[in-house]
Amino acid sequence: MRRARKRLLGAGAAAGAAYALWRAWRSRVPAPARGSTTWEAAPFPFPPVPRPAGPGHERPAWVEPDGPASCPASHPVKAKLSSGIFHVPGDANYERTRPDRCYADARAAEADGLRPAKR
Repeated sequence: MRRARKRLLGAGAAAGAAYALWRAWRSRVPAPARGSTTWEAAPFPFPPVPRPAGPGHERPAWVEPDGPASCPASHPVKAKLSSGIFHVPGDANYERTRPDRCYADARAAEADGLRPAKR
């Protein structure tokens, strides 16, 4: 019993020392500026991919659709140019809409002169 307590105490001391070292190292490394990196979703087995953001690295307002009825994760808003309407995820007709363009957000679609769907 005593030996197990000593091992546990030693493991706790080692973890505390490792945490103190990590905190000391983090205080010396400059933190990136807020908004300097964006994360783009990747297919399932892979983690999200960091993409630089900021001056010279802006995401395009819209991109072409991935397939006949899908938009990339970075640009989820579906837009039909013939009707001038855009659909955000969760709208009633979002799943069945076949987009002409995919926008990063609703503000970008509105800036291009499109209006939100009523349902």
